[in-house]
Amino acid sequence: MTGQAVDTSGPTGLPTRKAVPPAPPVTVESGSAPMTRCGAAPVLPAVEKITLPGRNAGLGHGSGREGAVPSGGTAQGGAGLHGVTEFFGRQRELKALRADIDRAGLDTIAGRKVPRARVLLVAGRPGSGRTTLAAELIRGLAADYPDGVLRARLTEPGGTPVPTERTARELLDVLGVPAPPGAAEEELSALVREALAGRRVVLLLDDAADAGQVDPLLTAHPDCLVVATALGPLTGIPDVRPCVLGGLDTPSAVDLLHRYTGEVRITCDPRSAEALVEECGGQPAALVLVGGWLAAHPKAAVADAVKRLRNVPHDGGLPSARPLARAFQLAYEGLPQPIARTLRLLSLAPAGLVDAHTASALAGCSVSSARSALDDLVALGLLRPHAVPHGQYEVPGCLMTLLGELTEKYDKPAEVQLARARMLERSVRLLQSCRAITDPDGSPARKKLSALPRALRFPTAAAADEWLRVRQPALLASARAAVEGGDLDTLARRLVAALVRALAAHRGTEAAAPELYGLHQLVLDVAERRGLHRERAAALLNLADLDARTGRTRDALMRYRAALDAGRAANDPYATGRAMESVGATYQELGDWQRATDWYGRALAQRLAREERADEARLYGRLGAVLTYAGRYGDALRNWRAAVAGYRRLGDLAGHARALSEAARVQEYAGRPHESLRTCRESVEWARQAGDERLQAALELRLADTLERLGDPVAARLHRSAAERLLRDEITAYEIRSGSPEK
Repeated sequence: MTGQAVDTSGPTGLPTRKAVPPAPPVTVESGSAPMTRCGAAPVLPAVEKITLPGRNAGLGHGSGREGAVPSGGTAQGGAGLHGVTEFFGRQRELKALRADIDRAGLDTIAGRKVPRARVLLVAGRPGSGRTTLAAELIRGLAADYPDGVLRARLTEPGGTPVPTERTARELLDVLGVPAPPGAAEEELSALVREALAGRRVVLLLDDAADAGQVDPLLTAHPDCLVVATALGPLTGIPDVRPCVLGGLDTPSAVDLLHRYTGEVRITCDPRSAEALVEECGGQPAALVLVGGWLAAHPKAAVADAVKRLRNVPHDGGLPSARPLARAFQLAYEGLPQPIARTLRLLSLAPAGLVDAHTASALAGCSVSSARSALDDLVALGLLRPHAVPHGQYEVPGCLMTLLGELTEKYDKPAEVQLARARMLERSVRLLQSCRAITDPDGSPARKKLSALPRALRFPTAAAADEWLRVRQPALLASARAAVEGGDLDTLARRLVAALVRALAAHRGTEAAAPELYGLHQLVLDVAERRGLHRERAAALLNLADLDARTGRTRDALMRYRAALDAGRAANDPYATGRAMESVGATYQELGDWQRATDWYGRALAQRLAREERADEARLYGRLGAVLTYAGRYGDALRNWRAAVAGYRRLGDLAGHARALSEAARVQEYAGRPHESLRTCRESVEWARQAGDERLQAALELRLADTLERLGDPVAARLHRSAAERLLRDEITAYEIRSGSPEK
């Protein structure tokens, strides 16, 4: 697209590039993939909590925004239609759905409702308006469900069903319920049902592939309502009657066209308008694409659109898909070649979400050129702005299959792979910039950041954090797709590593644990596929740490043992030592002191052989702690003394003081109170020399407890007073540093 003369004086703002030949014609060939998973419904985030404004403002994502392709029955955007959202037709279906809410079910007993949520189903072909009808229904019911509306998309834009585990986890995140990283689908589904049990909410499950995606999320709370959309019946869920959608009635469809064409062309040729509706099969998505074409060609009559649609070949695709495919061809064939190529490559956009940077990388053009192309596509209804701002766009799900077929037909595999590689590389650089902005000024990361192009830099950490929040679904989808593809594993690993660092920097490891668990699993998949033992060991250690942190100790133990094998295969002493120490810690958590001692001893032997002094001191301490639990006080004391000596050689005064304090505890357990008192006093003195007032205060309190047990309450009170004074001084110093003294 670079280097082309652009004339934006047209009535729709679509650039005119007369010197550029039109796009290759699109033909829907026989045997092409059936469009059973692409709908004209808005491309939604996987899970969201939405508010319910008035109709003119739209409902949820994708409504009330310029250029949106409606899922049916709604005009949203397009050239000449800015911010207008109206619902067309479907009154009979709305009435039937509302009546179905209070209908006595087949399993009703003695006039009482069954103790579970009512399930309503809107079924129809892609482009028939399932999601828009469900949204209009929910808008009218909002007052009856004060706890709000949750919306989850159960099928990705490309047609892949979303795993129930992922849907449940994201629902829990929206509900503010902690979800254990790595938990199984059954556990997460149970948490969702439990979280919904005390609320009056509407759960909109969009584009369900089958009943197996819906049933695990159904709560037993009868005051909740579940509205599902699907291609057909959800066999297996009892007492659900589908509301099956066909095309819009002719008057409503003509009204929808009128919003794009203006009054004159429809009034002058009403019969052609009706014929156009018939050619589109009443499908709202097809009508919007044709309406966008008419809006972009103000001199064309409605009859011209009818003629062009009738000339589209009828020899390909499913019969039900033909109206949408032919309308898409009409819109596509008029595109300049560069914009058509950009549109085709948008089929590679993760989760159907794209911004100017993504489009720029895919097309290999400047960010400004990509932004201009995206605006052009929005004007034609081929793309729509995402409901979340910040320059994100959505590729309509109903077009993903068609775009994929065009990409396969007109773009060479090497070009497609290069486009994917550019997109991944751009994401990596943006994530590195996002991470670097959190470092202090003058740090090496900030110096590297200043060398990046201005378009890849964030002005503030807050701006980077907001970008990461908005782009997180697309980034996670990009990482999953890159790993599943298998042909760009090096870039996939770099992307996952950059995403892990950015999430940890902006969210914190604990808050981002569910996302980090999935990312480490992706690294493990690549490492196992490529035979990368070191990366496999690192991924297993990270996953095991998350398992251990969330109480799945047995799972953590298995992963630590596997990490040990991978570390040995890679001849990686760090991973091997870390794994042995972690196995010991896991056995300690399980209360198996003998095995914990054995594994800590193995780890210590390795550290001694490599003369890693800090790790030696730490492991002596861990052995001392386990032996103390096991009641082997003599062995425990010897290890704590070795830890004391190690910290003294390192010059770690605080570590020296802590180790002495633990040695004093063991001496007391062993029935040697006076030795314990001397050692405890020594630990206090070392803490004072270290200048660690909090540690000194804690050790003063321990010394006071020892003195009380030895029958010296006066000395105990003196040491407690000293501890209180130290803590007061520390609080005062903190208030002075922060400039906000507490009242």
